[in-house]
Amino acid sequence: MGILLKNISTLLTLQGAAQKQGCRIREEDLGILKQASILFEKERIVWVGTDKKLPKEFAKKKHQEINMKGKTVLPGFVECHTHLIFAGDRAAEFEMRNQGVSYQEIAARGGGILSTMKKTRGASLANLAQAGQERANHFISQGVTTLEIKSGYALNLKDELKMLQAAQKVQGLRTVSTFLGAHALPPEFKSYEDYLAFLAQEILPVVKKKKLARRVDVFIEKGFFPPEASEKYLRRAQELGFEVLVHADQLSLSGGSDVAVRIGALSGDHLLQVTDKEIQNLAKSETTCVLLPAADLYMKTKYPPAREMIDAGARVALATDFNPGSSPTQDLNLVGLLARLEMKMSLPEVIGAYTVGAAHALNLQQDVGSLEVGKSADILCMEKDWQTLFYSVGERVDKVVFSRGKKIFGSLK
Repeated sequence: MGILLKNISTLLTLQGAAQKQGCRIREEDLGILKQASILFEKERIVWVGTDKKLPKEFAKKKHQEINMKGKTVLPGFVECHTHLIFAGDRAAEFEMRNQGVSYQEIAARGGGILSTMKKTRGASLANLAQAGQERANHFISQGVTTLEIKSGYALNLKDELKMLQAAQKVQGLRTVSTFLGAHALPPEFKSYEDYLAFLAQEILPVVKKKKLARRVDVFIEKGFFPPEASEKYLRRAQELGFEVLVHADQLSLSGGSDVAVRIGALSGDHLLQVTDKEIQNLAKSETTCVLLPAADLYMKTKYPPAREMIDAGARVALATDFNPGSSPTQDLNLVGLLARLEMKMSLPEVIGAYTVGAAHALNLQQDVGSLEVGKSADILCMEKDWQTLFYSVGERVDKVVFSRGKKIFGSLK
């Protein structure tokens, strides 16, 4: 028996945005339907349209009918860049950065990622999984139905696997695990090149065999992983069957986006320091530009040139970059508001970036990001009009959330 959501005041299918592969999204691409219905059976959508056009064969079938009483319905949000699994916090470092100490200097003093590494190595699998589930629940309450989760706070074989195992224990929504062993240089190694060789030879095959992740990421940056060795590492990951992506050009123009385009990475993430040359190359590629303005706010840097990227034809996604150091927030409203205020993105562009664009960043565009027949029933229902999205930071509008056809949050009265 399926579920029929009827009497939807406004339904945003994002069909047009999906057809345009998330590029140059305008209001007409949101697929706005008034007085609409959506029918899904098991995990899949079988019909979408206006109430008046509901086919008779569906109307006669025995479905669980739910009167939405004028709610707004749109695709569930796709949160495509998080560091969800970690132990401890870095609140003291926030104060240091606020007093003028640079991110690189904090790292050189043994802080930053290495600080979280020590606490994460010492945490149990059960504690990491519990904390991860609590954080995931907060994302779900905001309408997130697909969540990317990176490793990268253990930097050794045993505890990186522990992080990925904790990520797999997160329940409710769809999760996508990414191996980010190349996040920082652990104290056991003297050079980034040697550590990358260790990851490629010793850890990637184990991650692949145990099916703990299908994606590999690397932090290409001055003072972190160099582009040439990183490209070699990512190409080895591709040979093993992993999808790849890059933390690129965040603190400096370090060549990360060039590597991403050259190897056909799913995404280049951050992209603050790119020039017109890199933007044009990204626009000509299939690589999604994942922009993380909450991290830019916390780091007190400039914001990525989203307007130039979109106008050039690049596909853009948005995400929180939730982590204990440079972006300790899970607030999607904050991310969307910063995109509108500081990155000159329109509301339709922000909605598209958090659905279709983010789905492309995870290579899930055939399944999520829009509400179309055959796609997963990942659905967000809310009381307010869609034009109130990404408008008020911290606001918690009553929501009902379905993931793969099952209600995972909220109450339908």
